[in-house]
Amino acid sequence: MTVTETVPARTDSCATAPRAHPRPAGRDHYTISEVAAHTGLTAYTLRWYERIGLMPHVDRSHTGQRRFSNRDLDWLAFVGKLRLTGMPVADMVRYAELLREGEHTFEERQELLESTRRDVRARIDELRDTLAALDYKIDFYADARRASERA
Repeated sequence: MTVTETVPARTDSCATAPRAHPRPAGRDHYTISEVAAHTGLTAYTLRWYERIGLMPHVDRSHTGQRRFSNRDLDWLAFVGKLRLTGMPVADMVRYAELLREGEHTFEERQELLESTRRDVRARIDELRDTLAALDYKIDFYADARRASERA
């Protein structure tokens, strides 16, 4: 099992909103190839995540084969969201370490996520500005084309 925590009233499931998982009902063990197919990550990336401490406690079968759980898949989905934010891998690993350390790290985890949120919001503002510039140019060319067709 990978990164988990116990919180009496609230849990940090690492998922934004509950959604149906395209996983077999009642099943909670997946091979690395099944996880790769489900997540779109390569087996190499999954092994690397394990090596760097992003997924340090993947269960193993009696033969040593990795057995990922539904909780691992939830964690990987959250890591995917963090990757989309542009969060550095070192910060993701730090977040995972803090999560494993327990409840006394809530404040530091919150600060890390708030910093990432500020970065994401700044990027969204930049993208909105960029979108406005593109819209302006597209409208300009459409108007120019219509004017040349009338002439």
